[in-house]
Amino acid sequence: MAGPESPEVLVAEEVRKRYSIDGPWAVDGVSLSLRRGEVVSIVGPNGAGKSTLIQMMLGLLVPDSGSVRIFGTDMATGRRKIAHRVNYASTDLSLPYSLTVRENLMAYGLIYNMRNIGSRIDALLGEMDLSSFRNVRVGRLSTGQVARMGIAKALINDPELLFLDEPTATLDPEVSAQLRSTLQKMVRERGMTLLYTSHNMREVERFSDRVYLMGEGRLVAEGRVPDLMARYATEDLESLFLQIVGRGRSRDE
Repeated sequence: MAGPESPEVLVAEEVRKRYSIDGPWAVDGVSLSLRRGEVVSIVGPNGAGKSTLIQMMLGLLVPDSGSVRIFGTDMATGRRKIAHRVNYASTDLSLPYSLTVRENLMAYGLIYNMRNIGSRIDALLGEMDLSSFRNVRVGRLSTGQVARMGIAKALINDPELLFLDEPTATLDPEVSAQLRSTLQKMVRERGMTLLYTSHNMREVERFSDRVYLMGEGRLVAEGRVPDLMARYATEDLESLFLQIVGRGRSRDE
């Protein structure tokens, strides 16, 4: 069992979830782990169960069976104990559009009872290239600026574990590259652990230490990208994804 000093910051064991008694499993017996200071990506087609899995790992959904532990704490009973050490961003999350960029970040910083919140906000605005928009209402930002604002919000508490659900979906390639560079620096310098989802296979291939491939609610492959490509004799992650995700194979087969 992972404890507070374990290098495994998250351990999910045989988690299952469905949304109706006789409906299909959205997540069907998934087990995975994340170690301190690594970038792990989960990739799969729409409907594969990625978002449901993330919501269970965050404690927003209760698994029908199985367990999730973060920093040794069971998320079913102890989510509040570790909430200040975790954060999350998704393109599906909406921000208060009537507040300015700075007001939004200030509100989220107060939720975490942060000290020196003003300097933290200034640093994040610089890292996300939003300094010139600090006094602009969020409702007047472009889609890409809102996406960067959402990531700044997720970084406000300097999390040890960060979940990013398709964070670059609305960003142009240059901004996406800048964001990846910023996040990699945080992982390297702060030992942050990052769980990432994206449909951009090239991005995942370049960015991830390990990858889980998911299809129809189950994990079908896991490993370092070079090892997976060697195992399945493919030249890139996109080819690997197209080759194996539709097979419904388990990792042990």
